[in-house]
Amino acid sequence: MYEPIRTKSVHRMADDDRDSYPHRSREEELDIQLAGHLAALLAVTDELGDTAAAERIAQQVARLRGAPPARHAGLSGSGRTTLHRRAHALAGRALVVAASRADTAVAILAAERMDAHAAALTASDLVGAP
Repeated sequence: MYEPIRTKSVHRMADDDRDSYPHRSREEELDIQLAGHLAALLAVTDELGDTAAAERIAQQVARLRGAPPARHAGLSGSGRTTLHRRAHALAGRALVVAASRADTAVAILAAERMDAHAAALTASDLVGAP
């Protein structure tokens, strides 16, 4: 009653191409994303002059990337309020990704950095400032 299919499915042919280029696992993608957030946090932390925190962040970036992070002393010209807000947001992003990949060391570090930047904003009465 039905004629057998004589050609390969278009969808199957597309799936065969998936093996022709490398793919990363979810864990590898999360490592890359987390290292990126931490590297951005490192840049802001360096600009704020917090060397102890910057070293701890740099160690985690090196662990995730397998190489030490590029460091620079470039100044963005942003005020301390803006830098603390940016660092707080970056630490929050790092915390979310660290929790997603179950990286306790980075999660603790990110939470500590969020607390430190929130305290710096509160102590200076900069929370409501632009």
